[in-house]
Amino acid sequence: MSFETPEDRRYLESHEWALETDGTVRVGITDFAQDELGDVVFVELPEVGDAVDHEEAFGVIESIKAVSDLYAPAGGEIVDVNEALFDAPELVNDDPYDEGWMIEIEPTDVGELDGLLAAADYADQIA
Repeated sequence: MSFETPEDRRYLESHEWALETDGTVRVGITDFAQDELGDVVFVELPEVGDAVDHEEAFGVIESIKAVSDLYAPAGGEIVDVNEALFDAPELVNDDPYDEGWMIEIEPTDVGELDGLLAAADYADQIA
């Protein structure tokens, strides 16, 4: 099976993606991760204003199969949270790269993203 891995993002080995735009970093989980988890039933996310650390857990995702931590691709301050996921966590399954995004971070060091996987490298990891 082939999984979508958009070229405009960077990836953590733990299956989160990061998309940098206009000084913020939007974060979600990959198509592969949502497929492995199965039906997502609950997402626990931080609040706007909370601080997160690079590659540290920022939340939890729960599916019919498992409960997993979510990891931040960059440290900084949470500037937006996708509140739609609280009522409709299945958006993560339906559209992990768009409607199913989770948080936006204002990074303290955008250079932390340079250490993440490019799309091709992430695709190799999950192959």
